[in-house]
Amino acid sequence: MAQKIAYQGEPGANSDLACKEMYPGYESVPCASFEDVFELVSNGDVDLAMIPIENSIAGRVADIHILLPQSSLQIVGEYFLPIRFDLLGIPGATIEGATEVHSHIHALGQCRKIIREAGLKPVIAGDTAGSAREVRDWNDPRKLSLAPPLAAGLYGLEVLASGVEDDPTNTTRFVVLARETALPTKAELPGPAITTFVFRVRNVPSALYKALGGFATNGLNMTRLESYMVGNEFTATMFISDVEGHPEDARLRRALEELEFFTTEVRVLGVYPADAYRAKSTDTAGASQILG
Repeated sequence: MAQKIAYQGEPGANSDLACKEMYPGYESVPCASFEDVFELVSNGDVDLAMIPIENSIAGRVADIHILLPQSSLQIVGEYFLPIRFDLLGIPGATIEGATEVHSHIHALGQCRKIIREAGLKPVIAGDTAGSAREVRDWNDPRKLSLAPPLAAGLYGLEVLASGVEDDPTNTTRFVVLARETALPTKAELPGPAITTFVFRVRNVPSALYKALGGFATNGLNMTRLESYMVGNEFTATMFISDVEGHPEDARLRRALEELEFFTTEVRVLGVYPADAYRAKSTDTAGASQILG
């Protein structure tokens, strides 16, 4: 039986493409919502989940920072996908004869130049690949779609313009989730590793400054730090963070131990191999610039 990996969106979406590129032997399973994806993995109906967590232009993906800590799932990998968009229409359609372009709000915002130059009215759709399916179903040459390259073949559309994204460095970071198991040891992850964890600081002055001090004094590179509110409590702030290293490394072990003095909760969400994209990004722009 083929192993399965779930994603949110319709066939041909960027999440589908990330699944196919990272796990070409797996069967990709589309889901209507992120909650459905989490449930399929938790129930054992699929083996893995591919979840977008942040984009270099649009920032973090809404809801994931809430859903992930609340789930029993564990991050076991990451994948960086360069985002590409094509302008698609039904056979015979032309850019000059079109009046509307449909896509996800982020895709429309990332392809403003082609929309403006072609004089098209942007119309928000729930999903990039879903907009391609709708354009096919409408069978109207005046309506175009902005969608990933994979969508054209899936929905029988013609590529009227390729690579129309405004910023060629546009990249989305995905995390791969699995049912919770023991965290991998350093021996099992001999290469560069990323540790993702959440923590809640004590409600005292300078708590965050003190909590992060151990990472600075131990010379650790924290590539991501984001805050979010817990429930309806304005004083209960959680933080999610990525740091380079493995918890068995002496420097990271000391930093996490010091973190516990200034927090009421610390939980590791995953320890996993660093994607090779990180090294290439650091060579050209620096990790902090790429991750935003």
